[in-house]
Amino acid sequence: MRDSVDDFLDQWAALRSDLDLEAMGAVGRLLRLHRLLDREVGGYFAGHGMERWEFDVLATLRRSDRPLTPKELAANVMVSSAALTNRIDRLAARGLVVREAVPGDRRSLYVTLTDAGRALVDSTVEGHVRNERRILANLSAQDCEELNRLLRTLVNTLEKDS
Repeated sequence: MRDSVDDFLDQWAALRSDLDLEAMGAVGRLLRLHRLLDREVGGYFAGHGMERWEFDVLATLRRSDRPLTPKELAANVMVSSAALTNRIDRLAARGLVVREAVPGDRRSLYVTLTDAGRALVDSTVEGHVRNERRILANLSAQDCEELNRLLRTLVNTLEKDS
């Protein structure tokens, strides 16, 4: 079965038969999947009145099950501290998180879920998981396991290099 990436690989192959296009195909598919997955996952969250990044920050706090410093939070959501400050401001304005002083350290803050933030995460996470299962519905359990194994290898390789 062909996909949209095969079309541009065919064009390259016709022009440059000397190129090994296997890696280009894999990376091209990953990039295409990123856009498609962003649309699918983003659509789910938009239907619940939030953006994907909002769920990411709220879910990180929820699964940590404790207040986090902005530095800890930034490491888990993989954004710059400036971007995270803006995101925390926006979530705080919606009443979903609060900043609290770290006892004994007036320069440090904790970010904590409010009851409303916890309720929002808890009310959307099950549907989010169902949506992800829907996205992968054409893959068998064994296919999903193999996909996870391959992607884990790639993530570990690229994270080591950065």
